[in-house]
Amino acid sequence: MRRNRPAVNALIACAAFLVLAIELFPIAITVVNGFRRDVVILSGKPFELSQLSLRSYKLVLERPGFQKSLVTSLVVGLGSTTASVLIAAMGAYGISRFRFKGRNILAYSFLIFRMLPQISLVVALYLMYKFLGLRDSAGGLIIAYTSFNVPYVIWLLLPFFTSVDSSYEEAAMVDGCTRFQVFFKVFLPLVAPGLVVGAVFAFINSWNEFLYALILTGINAKTAPVALNSLIGSDILTWGQVCAGGTLMLVPVFIFTVAMQKFLIRGISAGGVKG
Repeated sequence: MRRNRPAVNALIACAAFLVLAIELFPIAITVVNGFRRDVVILSGKPFELSQLSLRSYKLVLERPGFQKSLVTSLVVGLGSTTASVLIAAMGAYGISRFRFKGRNILAYSFLIFRMLPQISLVVALYLMYKFLGLRDSAGGLIIAYTSFNVPYVIWLLLPFFTSVDSSYEEAAMVDGCTRFQVFFKVFLPLVAPGLVVGAVFAFINSWNEFLYALILTGINAKTAPVALNSLIGSDILTWGQVCAGGTLMLVPVFIFTVAMQKFLIRGISAGGVKG
């Protein structure tokens, strides 16, 4: 085995590189075509450096409402991420630290609700939002996104909360801390890597969500995925503008993920060992 280890490592590295290349290829095509004009893309000409242009970006950013949709997506994504992580942390804390009848059923019910297709819920949400006056509002989208992020984040956080030794909790309560103080001052700092993992996935889910944003919004709270979809015309194929808009949508997710990379890797590795 020791003699074959270099060959095995080389084989694993080649396989990882191949998977990475397959995953990054569509992104590379999108980024490159964002710098090409629509007519050049439709002509089928091979890529040349002379084709690079910022015209597609200019046309996208000049479209009415597109910049506003990016801001709306950012506000909704950050708001939903904050609410999802806070609510899910409370839920994971309660399930992991308290013993009560039906605890496992409650935990698995969150997972079952997460499996429900969004299309089966969006009509009821539309009618409810219309009655409550939440349709076409950022607040309404934050609530909707939080509803499908919370179950997912709860299951991400459960291994982190269950891995915390009960002695921390007992020591804090002996010192006079209440349950809320134990949760905020003891548990949240200890499970901070898990919170970062949940925040990254919740933000990505919220940023990329399309169905709820399409049906529950109109003009005021249109998000970036809906605005990007509107670039695809029925008569004219503006692929350069679509790729430019898609590249702009990649930037916030890339920045957010890179900023959390240190904690993200630590959280994923900790969750894999402790879970």
